[in-house]
Amino acid sequence: MADTMLYEAQGLQLDLSKITRLYPAAIVEGGGAEAQVSLEWADLKKDEVKIAEYVLVFDFDPPGEVPAQRKLLHFETKAALFETMQSLSDIFEKAYKGA
Repeated sequence: MADTMLYEAQGLQLDLSKITRLYPAAIVEGGGAEAQVSLEWADLKKDEVKIAEYVLVFDFDPPGEVPAQRKLLHFETKAALFETMQSLSDIFEKAYKGA
C-alpha cells in the first residue's frame, strides 16, 4: 500500500494508510441519551430507539489506546453510508493490487 493515501470527504482529509480501525455504526437516541451502536443492534432495536444518523468511524490510534484521533463521517441514510463504504473498499482494493 502507498505511504500516504489521502481521502477527502465532508471537509475532512483522512490518510487511509494510517487507519488502525474502520467501522460503521449508528447513533441512536433513547431515554434522553445518544449512543453509538453497531448497525446490527440498531436494526434489532429500531422499534425501541430512534436512529439519529449513521457514521463511518476512522480510528488512527494504536489498538488498545483511548481513541484521541478518531474521525467520523456522518450520513442521513444507511444507503449513503454503504455507498461510501463501497468507494473506500474500491480504493483499498486498488492500493493493495498495486502494492
